[in-house]
Amino acid sequence: MINYITGFIRSLTREPGRAVVVAGGVGYEISLPTYVYQSLANDGIGPGSEVELEIYYHVTDRQPKPMLVGFRHPTEKAFFEQLIQVEGIGPAKAAAALVFPVSTIASAIETEDLGSLQRLPGIGSRAAQKIVATLRGKVAATALLQDVNISGETQIQQVADARAEAVEALVTLGYRSVEAQDKVENAIRNNSDIVDDVQKLMREVFKAQLPK
Repeated sequence: MINYITGFIRSLTREPGRAVVVAGGVGYEISLPTYVYQSLANDGIGPGSEVELEIYYHVTDRQPKPMLVGFRHPTEKAFFEQLIQVEGIGPAKAAAALVFPVSTIASAIETEDLGSLQRLPGIGSRAAQKIVATLRGKVAATALLQDVNISGETQIQQVADARAEAVEALVTLGYRSVEAQDKVENAIRNNSDIVDDVQKLMREVFKAQLPK
């Protein structure tokens, strides 16, 4: 089992977040949660750079192909391992949900902020409730980490506002509410960089409807 890796990045993609890290002459394909990818990008780490990653290794009889999920810090990996204990949230879904610092998400869990949790990709009302029921009281230490700050909370609110405005705009144009929400979520899945920009969200929605 792979627990940790150090090597150089051969390739790095944003969507889906993925890196190929060469260590000992072997290239390892590693899935990167959005927050981890952004952290690397912010530090100027890209192809050709050396990198150290904590690795969550996942393989089962039903999924014999190993899945490696990379993190920059042990606390991120530990939080991820707690998150996948929640019923219905497997490694792929948990990795997709980590678009903000783990301390920000843990804080939402500890304060039972279901609204903020539902703003994470793939997390609906029922999943948010299960996360709180399973993890509240267990992630307090993570919530108190230094990376939780006003900017992280503001980012969540910006994402929520952008989604709501985009949905409202589509409803005004004649779309049903459920249909509008689906189109906005699909646009975000296609390009996570636009998650907090209403105009870019709308352009992505209309772009998806153009003939290919």
